[in-house]
Amino acid sequence: MQPGDDEIYKVTVYVPEEYLERMMDRINEVMKPLYPGYDRAFSYSRSSGTWRALKGSSPFRGKINEIEVTDEMRLEFLVRGRDAADVVKAVVDIHPYEEPGIDLVRAYSWKDIV
Repeated sequence: MQPGDDEIYKVTVYVPEEYLERMMDRINEVMKPLYPGYDRAFSYSRSSGTWRALKGSSPFRGKINEIEVTDEMRLEFLVRGRDAADVVKAVVDIHPYEEPGIDLVRAYSWKDIV
């Protein structure tokens, strides 16, 4: 499934805090600014994540068959559809997890509504 070029998506990524600044810098490099006159427009907050790594995985944190709970940062931003694939590739390239949590949800600019 490919997003439409001019569609807008809200992206949410959960990332270890030590990767946050590098992640924002890299994402900013691969996408065109959404807001005229501004770039590197992100929101982030502290979060907790939990998982159990199963046999055959190579977890960044935690041990096989043990429940892991860790502090993470929830990174959110908007991206145009034309840049979405490059943004996801950038996240995957930098993210230390085998399976990073990346959500893309269709969004609408307030300028399209007013």
